[in-house]
Amino acid sequence: MTELYEGNTVAVVVPAYNEEGLVGRVIDTVPAFVDRVYAVDDCSTDGTWEEIRSHAERSEAVADGGSAGDGRTSFDQRVVPIRHTENRGVGAAIKTGYCRAHEENIDVTAVMAGDGQMRPEMLERIIQPVVDGRADYTKGNRLSTPGFREGMSAWRSFGNWLLTFLTKVASGYWGMVDPQNGYTAISGRALSELDIEDVYDDYGFANALLVRLNVHEMRVADVTMPAVYGDEQSTIRYSTFIPKLSALLLWSFLWRLKAKYLVRDFHPLAFLYGLGAFGTATGLLSMVRRKRKSSDGLAATLLGGLCIVLAMAFDREENADLEVHEE
Repeated sequence: MTELYEGNTVAVVVPAYNEEGLVGRVIDTVPAFVDRVYAVDDCSTDGTWEEIRSHAERSEAVADGGSAGDGRTSFDQRVVPIRHTENRGVGAAIKTGYCRAHEENIDVTAVMAGDGQMRPEMLERIIQPVVDGRADYTKGNRLSTPGFREGMSAWRSFGNWLLTFLTKVASGYWGMVDPQNGYTAISGRALSELDIEDVYDDYGFANALLVRLNVHEMRVADVTMPAVYGDEQSTIRYSTFIPKLSALLLWSFLWRLKAKYLVRDFHPLAFLYGLGAFGTATGLLSMVRRKRKSSDGLAATLLGGLCIVLAMAFDREENADLEVHEE
């Protein structure tokens, strides 16, 4: 059993789908202070599962979070191979690891993707705000790194900016950037309080999780980190990913307003958002129907826009204490 990291047990979830030739290196380079490595194969079609097993200390396969034997509580099985029986998405793979960490009362659980993009030497910086009790969830931030956008297409750059803005609105973490960054760490307390199984399964899991964290008043930290690109091949198609995730974020935003500002407690910003959306939609519809600028329609649109801006300002102020920024 490894020594505790500043009195905390630490686990790493390694989600992998068709990462043959990469995932083994990730497992091998997980820092020694980590007690558990949950290597989750999301039903890959290449040699990922065999590679995970060959790099585990024991080759006992654990299907879909089943029993791992009598070594679970003593951590003598450091690398736990887990395989989904069907492809369920990267979010589902992370959720499987999270659930196992919660079962084993892990204090801090990080995520390191199986494609090798996440530098193992950064893990201490990622988990430190959680270990110190300053945050319940931390995530990497590559956008502050010089040259991050070099070589990025205009379409992908726009998509990244758009998804960042939409995630700010949906989650309430207005100072957060780079929401697609998957290098994260979460506290045992957060795993105990959140309904992890209800979070979105596919790409977009990290965005949807931020919304849940906000409703539960969890502090989130951004940790500046360099971008790493290697031999991995992204499977994201932005032409379909952006519209799909935008719809998810809209639903998540409405759910957050209801859960946080109507059900749990009442705040006028929920009313302002609704009034703003109604006024803007009514004004735009009026101008479209008349096929020219209507003074009434323009006034309604401007008033609606003002209400939305005020609601955003209230929302940002309400959540300001829930954000931490690490350089």
